[in-house]
Amino acid sequence: QVQLVESGGGLVQPGGSLRLSCAASRSIFNLYAMGWYRQAPGKQRELVARISPGGSTIYADSVKGRFTFSKDNTKNTMYLQMNSLKPENTAVYYCKAERGALQAWGQGTQVTVSS
Repeated sequence: QVQLVESGGGLVQPGGSLRLSCAASRSIFNLYAMGWYRQAPGKQRELVARISPGGSTIYADSVKGRFTFSKDNTKNTMYLQMNSLKPENTAVYYCKAERGALQAWGQGTQVTVSS
């Protein structure tokens, strides 16, 4: 079973930037689809961005042009660069690995956008 550990959340002012990291316990990026999700208070968890094993990336419409998903296979780590943050981006952000019926989630990292 793969373990995922997120880091990089925090408090940032509107318009600011944060970079989230998700470290996998072993090399999986070539086999697993990897994703970033978020869950705001009182709302369902939603997809932010997703990368297929082949490298195709999709983004939620609300983050296109502001968020960038990348991964470093040599470090078994993926990143979510978040720019021009808005208060509505406040949520717990989770990374996820999936391959067929196999799924693994990180513990989540809080992102708060507030002045």
